[in-house]
Amino acid sequence: MFALIAAEAAIFTIFVVAYLFYVGKSLTGPVPNDVLNAPMFYTICLLSSSLTIHVAAKALGRGKVRGFGMWWFLTIALGGTFIYGTVSEWHRLIYHDGLTISTNLFGTTYYSLVGLHGFHVVVGLMTLSMVMALAVLGRVKSEHAERVDILSLYWHFVDAVWVVVFTVVYVIGR
Repeated sequence: MFALIAAEAAIFTIFVVAYLFYVGKSLTGPVPNDVLNAPMFYTICLLSSSLTIHVAAKALGRGKVRGFGMWWFLTIALGGTFIYGTVSEWHRLIYHDGLTISTNLFGTTYYSLVGLHGFHVVVGLMTLSMVMALAVLGRVKSEHAERVDILSLYWHFVDAVWVVVFTVVYVIGR
């Protein structure tokens, strides 16, 4: 998992640098100040999911499988809420503000960076959902706690990357 996270961190670094390099260089609008609003509620949901997955993993380690399932499900719900927020923002940007991936450099770098992050959240949600299905079937036991901890590292990584993406796109890049 650490090797995967290191490789993914390198990929995200390239996308962040590209975003920062091209921000403000679009010759046509819209530009970030015109169309971006910081998704605070959805950010809080995603960052809170790091706490819920941590509590879930600890519960499983203590043999509290039912508590694990409840916290794990809450993690999935928070991540799903974040993705809903991203989809809603993209719908508004495309259909109301006219910003697509081919509109200008801002559109290209914005959708590439935020989309890369969204893809990682969706992959995480699919993986978390598989574990949830196994939990519902009674297949997750306390002896699986170490595996759950390893999987939670990926989720923490996705959350940490969002802090960088949020800062770059919604704070610095505006």
